[in-house]
Parts: sequence; C-alpha cells; structure tokens
Amino acid sequence: MKTITSCMRFRKTKIKGVYIIEPKPKIDKRGYFLRAFCRKEMMRLDIDFNIVQSNRNFTKKKGTIRGLHYQISPCQEDKIIQCLKGEVYDVLLDLRANSPTFGKWISERLSEKNKRMILVPKGCANGIQTLTDNCLIEYFVSEYYSPKNEAGIRWNDPFFKIKWPIKKVFSSEKDKRWKYYSNNLN
Repeated sequence: MKTITSCMRFRKTKIKGVYIIEPKPKIDKRGYFLRAFCRKEMMRLDIDFNIVQSNRNFTKKKGTIRGLHYQISPCQEDKIIQCLKGEVYDVLLDLRANSPTFGKWISERLSEKNKRMILVPKGCANGIQTLTDNCLIEYFVSEYYSPKNEAGIRWNDPFFKIKWPIKKVFSSEKDKRWKYYSNNLN
C-alpha cells in the first residue's frame, strides 16, 4: 500500500514500521526545493518521530560498510537516513523479538540523485555500504546517542545472510569486533 502526501511519499516495506520516504522536489530553473522532514505528514501515518539530533558521516572509499548499528533500551532510537552525496546500499535488519519479520532484512539504494530516505524504527539495526567514493550521509534520530547503549551486528554475520553488492569490504575496527548474533543466543 502506498500513501501519498503533499510533499513526500511514504512507501511501506515488508518490515512493519519501515518506510522508504520519497520527497517530491519542486524543480525550476534555479534547482529544486524539497521537504526532508515533516512531523505533520508523519503523524498522518501514526508515526511519532521527534528529532533530538541530526548527524552526518562522510566516507571516502567505495565499498566501506558502516554498521549494522542500533541502540538498546532505554535509549532505542528511530532514524531517518538519507544520502546527500554519492550513493549507498542501505540495509535495515529487524531485531524485534516479537516481530513476524524478526531476522529479516531489506535493502534500498539511497543517493543524491534519487533523494530517497529510509525510516528505521526502534529495534532495527541499520548499516550502509558506499557504492561510490566520497559519500555524505545525514540522519535524524529520536534519541540522544548513548555509548553504553550502543550495539551492533557484524556486517557478515552468517545468521542473517546479508548480501552486500561490493565484495571487497572496508570496515572500522569497532564494527569488526561486534559478536556474531548466533554467539549471543548461547
């Protein structure tokens, strides 16, 4: 089901609460104007999202993976992620134990060209792989960053079988140290 609003389109995905947000830019000879966030339009879909922080990351090298990241209770957060420069492969992983799609993942290409965003609800992890050099990502979050509540899933965790488009991967040391999910089940 697709819901169309005046400035943005919210496309449902197979994972409950996850939306692909497609802004509808107004284009003229000067360039374009688009709305990147509208609480009123989100409330029409019963999405209660309050921005408390806006963060950016810049990644120099194509093939780099950041994530999969999330925060645990009591600091769980919703995120809206967008790519301002370049193109990324965004992966969202459902970690909500009572969800019918627990352990499932979806992907979406976000780019400066398509201007799409993805809404990541609480209880889901998110990661990106850069498909071009020099990618700039911005994301709005509904909770303040809490280092002690930060958690992650390894990008190559065999439990989830995520297929990344670029095989030669670059990752941070921290992201390489996340435990495999199946190790947490024991």
